[in-house]
Amino acid sequence: MSGQAVWVVVSGIGAYLVGSVPFGVIFARIRGVDLRSVGSGNIGATNVARALGRKWGVLVFVLDAAKGAGPVLFGRFVLAGWLGGSGYLFGAVCAGAAVVGHMFPLYLRLRGGKGVATGAGATAALLPLPLAVAAAVWVVTLLVWRIVSVASISSAAAFIAAFFTIGPTPHFSPQILPATVYALTLSTLVILRHKSNIRRLIEGKEPKIGKKSAPEASSG
Repeated sequence: MSGQAVWVVVSGIGAYLVGSVPFGVIFARIRGVDLRSVGSGNIGATNVARALGRKWGVLVFVLDAAKGAGPVLFGRFVLAGWLGGSGYLFGAVCAGAAVVGHMFPLYLRLRGGKGVATGAGATAALLPLPLAVAAAVWVVTLLVWRIVSVASISSAAAFIAAFFTIGPTPHFSPQILPATVYALTLSTLVILRHKSNIRRLIEGKEPKIGKKSAPEASSG
């Protein structure tokens, strides 16, 4: 294995461990709350806001996004600059590993969140333009439907559509192949992690923002 390949693996492992840090669970435990027994039972920002209040939800969202962005920026600009490799290669590996870490955290026996906040942070550092489109779709969809899961699923679909239409470059090249794999995988995982929400949507049981009659979707 070449030196660069070793660093790709090392950076991926490091990003996974960072992504695994369950900020929602940590803050909830500090406040004496078992986050798994509240609302949807998810570890993300939406459920934290339900359990601890909106300001804690915002804080967890920011931290979850940061644990996605940090490893990507380090891999894309520090490691790639040092080793002379592709920034998209190191960035995509770190982005994917951080998101997987949040979804399947080592510290919580692989029972994590849906990856929206961490994915947003990682993607902002790797593919900011498609993410901007996805963010706009998320906001508009949430304002119209007032259902977090609908906004999250719609933004994931918009992200992959934007990647292939406006992309990081006008034309496909081998250099952006890692970013392509990441974009497809992230969108698919985010949608799949919302399967319970999709089921509730079909049944007409997914609540809108402000309603507490059933567990809300989680953005984490």
